Amino acid sequence: MSSSTPTPNSNKGPLKKRRFLSADKKFQIYLEAQDPNTPVGEILRREGLFSTDLARIRQQVKEGALLRLGVRPGRAKDQPNVTAEAYEALKNELQQKERALADQAVELAILRKKTSGGSWDR
Repeated sequence: MSSSTPTPNSNKGPLKKRRFLSADKKFQIYLEAQDPNTPVGEILRREGLFSTDLARIRQQVKEGALLRLGVRPGRAKDQPNVTAEAYEALKNELQQKERALADQAVELAILRKKTSGGSWDR
């Protein structure tokens, strides 16, 4: 056999591992691509990216910026406003229920002792 016959895999280049870029690296690429004096093709070749990759990075930066800029400072909407009186009433109610629960736990322990332990009830 001669070496001039192509093998089935000879027309393909070496398989590249998929690169996962960190958020910092993506943002760095985004900033470089925004510079009008730097050719985008040069950046893409250097980083081994395609134009679709850069478009995806630009979209992610836009979504992240809109998400963060859309958040209003201050209290979140899902936190209810509670007056001081209502807070104290709820706090007292919680303390009463905790005491009642502790009393019930003591009674349960006593009942368990009576039913399982002593021979004086038989």
